[in-house]
Amino acid sequence: MSSAASDKKKTEVGSYFISNYPPYSQWNPGELPAVREALDGPPQDDTPLGLYLHIPFCRKRCKFCYFKVFTDVKAAEVQRYVDALCNEISMVSELAVMGDRPFRFVYFGGGTPSFLSPKQLTKLADRLRQHITWDGAEEVTFECEPGTLSETKVKTLRDVLGVTRVSLGIENFSDTILEENGRAHLSKQVFNAWEWISAADFPNVNIDLISGMVGETWDNWKVNVRKTLELSPESVTIYQMELPFNTVYSKDILGNHVESPVADWDTKRAWVEYAFSEFKKAGYSVSSAYTVVKDPTKVNFSYRDNLWKGADLLATGIASFGHASGVHYQNLPELEQYLGAIEAGRLPLGRGFVPTDHQRLVREMILLLKRGYLDVGYFRDKFGVDILELFGDQWQGYVSDGYAKIDGDSIKLTTDGLLRVDAMLPAFFEPEFQGVRYT
Repeated sequence: MSSAASDKKKTEVGSYFISNYPPYSQWNPGELPAVREALDGPPQDDTPLGLYLHIPFCRKRCKFCYFKVFTDVKAAEVQRYVDALCNEISMVSELAVMGDRPFRFVYFGGGTPSFLSPKQLTKLADRLRQHITWDGAEEVTFECEPGTLSETKVKTLRDVLGVTRVSLGIENFSDTILEENGRAHLSKQVFNAWEWISAADFPNVNIDLISGMVGETWDNWKVNVRKTLELSPESVTIYQMELPFNTVYSKDILGNHVESPVADWDTKRAWVEYAFSEFKKAGYSVSSAYTVVKDPTKVNFSYRDNLWKGADLLATGIASFGHASGVHYQNLPELEQYLGAIEAGRLPLGRGFVPTDHQRLVREMILLLKRGYLDVGYFRDKFGVDILELFGDQWQGYVSDGYAKIDGDSIKLTTDGLLRVDAMLPAFFEPEFQGVRYT
């Protein structure tokens, strides 16, 4: 099995970060009866439970963004959405699939959850707590854009919402590059936000960086790494810039036939490798293809690790993705559809997918491979399958290419493999899902 597909140099439109399987483009409304059955049935034994809340508002749309977000919204529209989200959660709280399970992890994502005002956040928390509690959760994550934060808002996150992990989307420390890529914040706001975050004493703070932003250079990248080390967060996430179909950059490349302005894959991988090396020198450990952590005994990525192992995730908010009793689903993706469903007293379910046992195996294997290693025995015990035998050609190809090493029941990616892991994963897809659009 050749892995030539993982060796494309240029960052082309259609490249993507893999977060689920089968690809989202294959999910469909015809599967919604099975979704309802999963949500209305009792939970499967001992399956961890998580909650995702999608806040789809941003001050600006980044040129590389492909999420469902809205800008230039009026206060009344934001309030209508927050009210709908609260009503959706009250409906979700009554679903049979909840059982008596506590939420093990909660994730406020976006968009920009920190777009909401302290007053809106307090109201949201009060409404949520009428129906659910996350007091015992291992992890409550909240994504923040630096320019939306204030001292009061940061205190609200800590004291009112009980956030345990703040993820700060810095992406780059250069104002020129932030502006070129359409980011709403500038570096001064990063340092203001950092003072408030440090004072609030969150158990974990994560910084997001992106390698390959338009205009980035080796010199700039080294400054980004140095400044991140100076802030000394508990963890750092580094994404390699992708070009899914519906970004501003992608539309410009396809519509105006301009060259891709994003750094090529070799450059992005070299930058991530340099960053990992510098963080390791400072005592950090590499936790996945995208993350380094300062103290592995203190930072557990509950959202990531539980989700990758098939946990239930009850998804709330427009276009958000969930998973219940082995069944995938996504909420309605258009705002009026979403709001209309909730205001009519219905869950805003849009499409679903019922994976086979084999598809569940593939999903778990490719997501867990992003950590850089797999335990073959884990899959034998859980799925009754030897993944070394089932995917023998693929593994042999990656060993030959220098991307993986196999020792007994242990599969480990080399540094070269880890840095290109997303490009390696489609080799494990079933034939009908190879080459199809991802989203």
